[in-house]
Amino acid sequence: MEIVKVDEKGRILIPKSLREKTEMKEGSYVAVKVEKKAILIQPMEPIARKYFGAFKIAKWPKDLDEFVVEVMKEWWTPKAT
Repeated sequence: MEIVKVDEKGRILIPKSLREKTEMKEGSYVAVKVEKKAILIQPMEPIARKYFGAFKIAKWPKDLDEFVVEVMKEWWTPKAT
């Protein structure tokens, strides 16, 4: 267990030792939920790891998570007709 301080904006710093144990990197996504009076933070598995090898393609994007976010933004952006 680690003790961290909450700043004035409600942010906490996850200690490096915990980030390393959970393979959390800069830009990683986490799921945050409340159970009674506890706040649980769970690292999300990268999309690339989940689908690696499932599709035959010549070249994967450098960051599949970022690629999917951009594709979804384009898909949901209204197009002028």
